[in-house]
Amino acid sequence: MQPVRYHVVADPAAHRFRVRGVLRAPAANPVFRLPSWIRGSYRVRDFAKHVMDLRARVEGAPAAIERLDKRSFGLRARAGERIELEYQVHALDPSVRKAYLDTRRGFFNGSSLFYCPQGAEGAPFAVEIARPAHLACARWQLATAMTPQAVDAEGFGVYRAADYEELIDHPVEMAEFRRVAFEVDGIPHAFVLSGRCAPDEARLAADAARLCAAQRALFDHEPELERYLFLTQVTGNGYGGLEHRASSALVAARDALPRPGETRLRKGYRDFLGLVSHEYFHLWNVKRIAPRAFLESDLGAEAYSRDLWAYEGVTSYYDDLMLLRAGLLDAPAYLDLLAIQATRLQRTPGRRVQTLAEASFEAWIKFYQPDDNTPNAAVSYYVKGALVAVCLDLHLRRHSSVNLDEVLRALWRRYGRQGTPAPEGALEAVAAEVSGLDLRPQFDAWLRSTEELPLAELLAEFGVQAERRAARGAEDEGGRVEPRNGAPVWLGLRLRSGEATIAQVLEDSPAQRAGLAAGDALVALDGLRVSAATWDQRLETLAPGREVELHFFRGDELHRVRLVAEAPPQDTWTFTLAKVDGERLARRRAWLGV
Repeated sequence: MQPVRYHVVADPAAHRFRVRGVLRAPAANPVFRLPSWIRGSYRVRDFAKHVMDLRARVEGAPAAIERLDKRSFGLRARAGERIELEYQVHALDPSVRKAYLDTRRGFFNGSSLFYCPQGAEGAPFAVEIARPAHLACARWQLATAMTPQAVDAEGFGVYRAADYEELIDHPVEMAEFRRVAFEVDGIPHAFVLSGRCAPDEARLAADAARLCAAQRALFDHEPELERYLFLTQVTGNGYGGLEHRASSALVAARDALPRPGETRLRKGYRDFLGLVSHEYFHLWNVKRIAPRAFLESDLGAEAYSRDLWAYEGVTSYYDDLMLLRAGLLDAPAYLDLLAIQATRLQRTPGRRVQTLAEASFEAWIKFYQPDDNTPNAAVSYYVKGALVAVCLDLHLRRHSSVNLDEVLRALWRRYGRQGTPAPEGALEAVAAEVSGLDLRPQFDAWLRSTEELPLAELLAEFGVQAERRAARGAEDEGGRVEPRNGAPVWLGLRLRSGEATIAQVLEDSPAQRAGLAAGDALVALDGLRVSAATWDQRLETLAPGREVELHFFRGDELHRVRLVAEAPPQDTWTFTLAKVDGERLARRRAWLGV
């Protein structure tokens, strides 16, 4: 089959990519489709809405475009006739999921730019990316993990992909960026840092090399790759990532990068390394050990799976665990991160409403489209999924001769290495198979019910003491904190950042019983004006059981309610290494290395 050729020209001032496609019609009256969602982000985003000025020619003559649905169009043409497409894509989405272009940087996922001709999904594709003509882009370079065919020293030119899936799984970054290179298992790796920053490049490379090496060791030092890139947009205050087959697209805060001369592991840098670890782990778990429902989707509509926890949750367990194994943090610091996850779950009333399997299935409408009631109605398959992975790992270690590492290696050898889609329930089946245990009672309780997880009990078997307490201040996320007094009362409402406006009202709380709602703008508490800056201070003057009067605006109307403050809930976890010996110490050493 002849290749489909695309030519991309960036127009930074207009924030548009101008795209031209040339191909031979694979069949009579061909149909062209653009994806509606991108793998790794489970929400329909309708990329076609950003396409404009779409035109077509068949054998050099203008051709009418017939719209078929929101993402598809057809042309009148005979098989083998030459087709030319021309269109523009508005690109001003700063996330990792779509496309962005200004005079500072350009970025795109192929799923936002390239239509797929029906019947040509398996055809080779060639993409020529031109250097932007704008003067502000004179020093730009281009970075992508796509295979180069004929490119210049700065990376502009022609790239090739074996098929459409490969074409849309290699994002492209264009900017005057920093490249921080390192090597793992003989494979070139690099950070591509777009945005103002001056990090400690040597430390970043060394830490990332240790982290990636630990992960590759888990999966038999496979697969072989030509290269791997972390395409990183550096901003004032950003965080996020999306995995691809040989790269990751990341967003990082400037202050999260390691500072020259600094040796301690600051929270911001620790969190960035956790993000790097998470997206790199997806190289196996999601990109190659992949659920059948996702791989068989044509990206036009939702692809449902109750196993999303096994891909995102398990990865969320290993992202921090790999920081420990790589020697980037110690066991007490790792347990702090685990306690933060447990605290997040404990502070989510929705854990008593939605099961983990349901959270996976409903990700399309709940997790990726949160609202003010989300904490009461849903649970995160990232957070609870990670804690279920902990429980599974500890249960296997306690009752069998294997652990979760060996389950993942078995999944890799059976599905990932072979390129075979994983069926629904694959992790459950393989875990039972390699361990020889009947795990149905555990999976039914952890995945398909709203029972509390036995995390504290399992940790005790590994010499880790679990304590649940009240929060010690608004910034207490869990884990070890300096002893200090927290707010003496709890009203059960959360404010928007920097505003005295309610963002969320929690289930079965004084605020809910008083009828408060998201969007209510707080004015005064017991007759004294409140603001975002003074709200916590005012709470510190209250005592549990005291009735207080709250004034607030709902819309343009002033309201007044009375509510009774309660003692703060015991919703914050701390995990610490206990003094143990014998079997518990041996089990802890095998798990945490201490």
